[in-house]
Amino acid sequence: MSHRITTARRFWATTTIFTAAAIGFAAPAAAQDAEEGASEGQLGSIIVTANRREENLQDVAVSADVLDQGRIDNIFAAAADTTALAGSVPGLNVESSNGRVAPRFYIRGLGNTDFDLAASQPVSVIMDDIVLENVTLKSFPIFDVQRIEVLRGPQGTLFGRNTPAGIVKIDTVKPDTNETDVHAGLSFGSFDTISFTGAVGAPIVEDVLAFRVSTQLQRRSDWISNDFTGEENVMGGYTDFAARGQLLFTPGDAFSALAQVQFRDLNGSSTFFRANAVAAGDNDLVPGFDRETVSYDGGGGNNADYQQWGATLNMSYDFGGVTLTSITGYYESEGSSRGDVDGGNLVTGPGFIPFPADTQDSIDLKQYTQEVRLASNGDGALSWQVGAFYFDSDFDVTTVGFTFPPPVTVNHTNEAWAVFGQLTYELTDMLRVTGGLRYTDDEKDFFVRSGAAPQPVSVQDDNIDWDISLFADVSDDTSVYGRVANAFRAPTIQGRDVAFFAAPSVAQSENITSYEVGFKSELADRTIRLNGAVFYYTVEDPQFTAVGGAGNLVQLINANEGEAWGFELDTAFQITPEFQVTLGVAYNDTQINDDTLAVGICAQCTVTDPTTVIGGSTRALVDGNPFPNAPKWSGDFTASYTIPVGARDEFFIFTDWTYLGQTNFFLYESLEFNADSRIEGGLRVGYRGNDGEYEVSLFARNITDEVNVLGAIDFNNNSVFVNEPRVVGVALNFNY
Repeated sequence: MSHRITTARRFWATTTIFTAAAIGFAAPAAAQDAEEGASEGQLGSIIVTANRREENLQDVAVSADVLDQGRIDNIFAAAADTTALAGSVPGLNVESSNGRVAPRFYIRGLGNTDFDLAASQPVSVIMDDIVLENVTLKSFPIFDVQRIEVLRGPQGTLFGRNTPAGIVKIDTVKPDTNETDVHAGLSFGSFDTISFTGAVGAPIVEDVLAFRVSTQLQRRSDWISNDFTGEENVMGGYTDFAARGQLLFTPGDAFSALAQVQFRDLNGSSTFFRANAVAAGDNDLVPGFDRETVSYDGGGGNNADYQQWGATLNMSYDFGGVTLTSITGYYESEGSSRGDVDGGNLVTGPGFIPFPADTQDSIDLKQYTQEVRLASNGDGALSWQVGAFYFDSDFDVTTVGFTFPPPVTVNHTNEAWAVFGQLTYELTDMLRVTGGLRYTDDEKDFFVRSGAAPQPVSVQDDNIDWDISLFADVSDDTSVYGRVANAFRAPTIQGRDVAFFAAPSVAQSENITSYEVGFKSELADRTIRLNGAVFYYTVEDPQFTAVGGAGNLVQLINANEGEAWGFELDTAFQITPEFQVTLGVAYNDTQINDDTLAVGICAQCTVTDPTTVIGGSTRALVDGNPFPNAPKWSGDFTASYTIPVGARDEFFIFTDWTYLGQTNFFLYESLEFNADSRIEGGLRVGYRGNDGEYEVSLFARNITDEVNVLGAIDFNNNSVFVNEPRVVGVALNFNY
């Protein structure tokens, strides 16, 4: 009880400081309306769709950050995958032990470490208003994108799947019925890395019909050698191709329909695990660690092959006072990945490897979603929207052990539906209140299709999510807001352990209640933007995954409670018309509160938690531990500088850096399985001509060639996996 009081005091003390700071920032300045845009030397407005309509970020009662096209292009300059978003927004972490598929997202410390292809996550990834629920769909390549919004905290009343932690919302570039748009970008870098992006959009019938076709090809040659077999540069390469086609139909001012299809074909590599890469007793990489070498006797080359495709139809009709919107989506994902999970071999190691582990997981998935929404129009004191949502997925996951276990195929189905509503009322010219409700019914079914007894399991729950916020304009430049939100994640089933002769595990629903206070300000004639928030949340019955351990099991568990508090600060400074700097910082203090929760421990590491023996197995008591993969500190920094050349050309330099603080990888704590502070930076220097019609640049990602441990495998030896190496290259871009 005393801990809860201390945490609450910290939260309210920090809240008081932030609120006082917000009021202090309210010095007079020449503010402009968002719709007017920014004049030379001012920061541009940031548009978000957190409330399912376009709004200025400064007018939304939510802690959010936005990555624009320029920042996104730099993040993915070296043909990176979705995990490159880690740290690009304060409070956001992304990692994967499945290569370029199945990323795991964390916001404000809340996520899921489960590596299985059936894993459920509390962070939703939404692309063009379609929720990408399965972990393989969340890896769909990011290209030809207008913006990425990261909405922190529960968003359950307006967005339909598993949003206790927050949302990563991806909006692609849409067709234009009046403008022709042609883009092509090509880059060459280290390890024969090639990235090509192209897009063509144009009217077919002006003001009525338009199309857009975009594509991306990312490729890298093999760059990892296998010193066990003596083969050089035989692994690590990939070819990742994706394409998107869109057709926009607007026969009049009232009706619009946007049809979209997209496809992905990945022939690549799964994650490379490194046996005993950290020595017993500390988390430092062993002397002589070489990122470009492994010692594998299995894994079949660590191949990963996936194909995905989706089709969506977004239609809306403006009846004058209200707009009716229908969003239909269908996705399929099929593929497999294999890995030498023990990270070495039984002959030369490295280090002690008690038994071989060579497994392959595959998935065959179909997902269907339908949303209907009715929203008010106009700018009156009251605005509202109501809607209904339906979700259905059906997929098989097959686990094959090439040494052990025998093949097992399990089936997961999930059907959910919801009704929701939100309204905003302007109490005064300076104060408005927003409230939302959502009722959700969620049902999941599981059975073993082949390889073991059927073992059917069914779970179901329903819940009412809600949120309420107050937003006040303190001055023309500064606003403050407060928000209380509740969201839930439905029960989940994990059946991977059936392959290891254990029963499927179930976690009951988790429920989060979040409290947030923040401020938003644009100062000094819109040359400074300061946005901040403090938060405190509790999770009742949080769902965790006890992965690995000496028993090599993946067990879903519920703790009694999870608790977290912290803050985010997002800033931007237009120092001169040519020089802009941004800085973001987040602090997340997470804690598991359950004095009886005991989990399996590693095979060879040094556990620092108290232990107990249950059923003959030693387990760690994890009460008071942080959430897995939840660094307390995170941040990002960018700086851009341009030098005009004549009236239409310029030299430019851009650098961006991300920081993730000390991170524990598992539910238990040990000396080995955690990461010290990690930092990575990028740089781009180039020449932009004819108002951006062409661009030539040199770039570098992970410019200091940091070797950062990103995660671990604990059931066999002290295996870890690490980040991508430095890539240096040249890029050409053309825009018309």
